[in-house]
Amino acid sequence: MKHFINLKDISSKDLRKIILDAKKRKNIRKKLNTLEVDKGAPLKGKLLIQMFEKSSLRTRLSFYLAIKQLGGGTVTLRSNELHLGQGGESIADTAKILSTYGDGFMMRTDDDKKIENFKEHLSIPIINGLSPSSHPTQVLSDVFTVEEIKKKPISKLKICWIGDSNNVLDSLIAASVKFSFKLSIGCPKKFEPSKNVLEWVRKNKKKIFIFNDPKKAVRGSDVIFSDKVISLNDKVDKRKKTEQFKRFKINKKLIRHAKKDCIFLHCLPRGSEVSNDIFLGKHSRVWQQALNRVHVQKSILLYCFGKLR
Repeated sequence: MKHFINLKDISSKDLRKIILDAKKRKNIRKKLNTLEVDKGAPLKGKLLIQMFEKSSLRTRLSFYLAIKQLGGGTVTLRSNELHLGQGGESIADTAKILSTYGDGFMMRTDDDKKIENFKEHLSIPIINGLSPSSHPTQVLSDVFTVEEIKKKPISKLKICWIGDSNNVLDSLIAASVKFSFKLSIGCPKKFEPSKNVLEWVRKNKKKIFIFNDPKKAVRGSDVIFSDKVISLNDKVDKRKKTEQFKRFKINKKLIRHAKKDCIFLHCLPRGSEVSNDIFLGKHSRVWQQALNRVHVQKSILLYCFGKLR
């Protein structure tokens, strides 16, 4: 049994194994319909319990398809429907019930401590579907997508992030250490990554490059990542924050500073941080990126269930 909570805590070797397995599984599924089960049904009879404390579209759908295609099943819960949300039941007691009924637990939460508390009391694997400090399933899938499109290891590419310092960027920074790729970050000074994140990078004897000028950040990039600048639960002056990121909008003028064959990726949903012509244009691979979540999450599930070969 292995958990999948943060890319920082998983070895580079295991992360690479997950990506290689996902590549094989995607190739094998080319002639199969959406709900047809993979050969051998490796997770036949297994139940994945999903719990969402935050809204979800891609994570919910991709995990549903992932476990189904592996031969298992899933049930989705919302925390406000449980005693955990309203009746005062402890996390320890809830974890005991989850471990009794299910074989794995995927949680999307607004509280990092809650994931750690569940991990302590569960006797089944827990997967972080998103938390305030991490979005590991998204970013590992993004690494897969980059390598699929560019047809070379991500370590040989220059990756750029334009936007706010959030959970997706934290996981991308962790990935840059685990996969040894060059990462440039473009954001206003006030929105740079936290000291804790930068200290972790230094402890691992790696370096990331931070620019307060978006053109310098983008220059020579093979891939540009972004995310919504104003998230759903952002407790800030939204007009002010939008204005602070105005110079960092990803548009034709900015993307000219990247390589000609640069690709644009966005974990969605999108906002004003990218122009429509870039999001829907020749550089964008966002739909391929979204679909790849299914393939990589299948391999993450196999890793957690001890079935990864």
